[in-house]
Amino acid sequence: MQANTFALTNMIFELIFADMNMKTHVSLNVRNVEASLDFYRRMLGLEPSKVRRGYAKFAVENPPLNLALNEVPTLTGAGALSHLGIQVESTDAVLAQRQRWADAGLVTRDEMKTDCCYATQDKTWVHDPDGNAWEVFVVLQDNLPERPETTGCCGTDGTCATA
Repeated sequence: MQANTFALTNMIFELIFADMNMKTHVSLNVRNVEASLDFYRRMLGLEPSKVRRGYAKFAVENPPLNLALNEVPTLTGAGALSHLGIQVESTDAVLAQRQRWADAGLVTRDEMKTDCCYATQDKTWVHDPDGNAWEVFVVLQDNLPERPETTGCCGTDGTCATA
């Protein structure tokens, strides 16, 4: 019964959204748009599509993403956001992105063969000027069991427990 319900739900979803050109939208509060513009230009490798006082937007084609930056000068500490990520198909793609970020002058941090979100992954991280963590990752093995010594998926700083 549950499998049939899933199949029906999936079919309805495909019918509703099949012809839609969908793009994820992420809007981040930042302390200083200018400082964030420098970081995101280097991280994404492209110029913003719109810049206004206290606002900027990047229209990323691959992966499809509408990234908005909203200036909130009184922003203190990290927000409720854990981290942001881009899933790729291979470790080679992770390493290529790491190299592109390093070439752009961004500081990267690798976690290879790490167990995170109940999957073994290879990943690399960068942080924007406000401390928002971005990862590029590949899932090497999925659906790992819970371990009694852990209380959640990721640490409070967005990092994962290395296997």
